[in-house]
Amino acid sequence: MGLRWVDSLEIALDLIEEHPDVDPYKLHFTELRKWVLALDNFDDDPEHCGERVLEAIQLAWMAEID
Repeated sequence: MGLRWVDSLEIALDLIEEHPDVDPYKLHFTELRKWVLALDNFDDDPEHCGERVLEAIQLAWMAEID
């Protein structure tokens, strides 16, 4: 089973690997959503994503790089 929207830390870790030079503090939710959907191991309904979900992923990413 692949990643789901609730797997914010695991998604953030995958995004760090895919986009190591990106500053998550400057990332727009539209771009973040597009990148999550493009992850090979992501397997969830794109419609189940909202601003809070994207914020959780972005916060996890920020915490990992600090």
